[in-house]
Amino acid sequence: MTGRSGTTAGELVARARGELVETAEAIRSHRFLERLRGREVADERLRALAGAQQAIVSSDRRSFAVLAARFPSGLAGELFLGLAEGEGVALDKLRGLADWLGMTDEELHVHEPHPGAQAYPAFVAWLALNGSRADVVLAFLANLAAWGENCGQVAAALREAYGAGDDAVAFFDFFAGPGEDFEARALQVLGEGLAAGDSPVLARRATRLLQAYELSFWDALAEGRERGLSGKLPAAPRDRSSDGCTIDMRSPRR
Repeated sequence: MTGRSGTTAGELVARARGELVETAEAIRSHRFLERLRGREVADERLRALAGAQQAIVSSDRRSFAVLAARFPSGLAGELFLGLAEGEGVALDKLRGLADWLGMTDEELHVHEPHPGAQAYPAFVAWLALNGSRADVVLAFLANLAAWGENCGQVAAALREAYGAGDDAVAFFDFFAGPGEDFEARALQVLGEGLAAGDSPVLARRATRLLQAYELSFWDALAEGRERGLSGKLPAAPRDRSSDGCTIDMRSPRR
């Protein structure tokens, strides 16, 4: 579908991705991931990762619900509602990471996030109130590829370097796999927006900003590590046996 500007959805996505190659590569090759693979990330940073994602996913879930209400008809409403439901699934899976790190629900919810780690959901919330369909969909078409690849890297590193089990990395596995037909459906919504007069220039701006805020998230995680936090490994998830003895429920780390 061609927009009023004469640009098709496919052409706009290709241009936006081409403009953001360097940022996407900076995200995929981030130093935080390298240190995670080397088992150099302290438990404070892993807890910070879990706490930050609790705040981010909770916010994004509400943002997608707002978008579904703003654009209730047609493919856009279905797409945004599906994204909101997906964030709900992700929140449930995040509990596995928190359990592995020995975090209570209260600790997960009261974590004080780094401001740089929350620029991303703040902008998504802004887009939910002010953005067009094209702004939102183009931004996520470009961003989710880099985010998904990083989630796959985090899951692999936690398994291989830290001995994490499937429940502990289920959150990252969930985002590492692309949603079924997501890109095809998103392209249709993007085409509808362009045909209705959504600005491709503003959509590319939103995409550039969201990708920059994604990079800011990883920078914030690395910054905390570089401040010299202790190298203590995460506390083991624990359970109580029937006779009151504490039992270590985590597999031995390598």
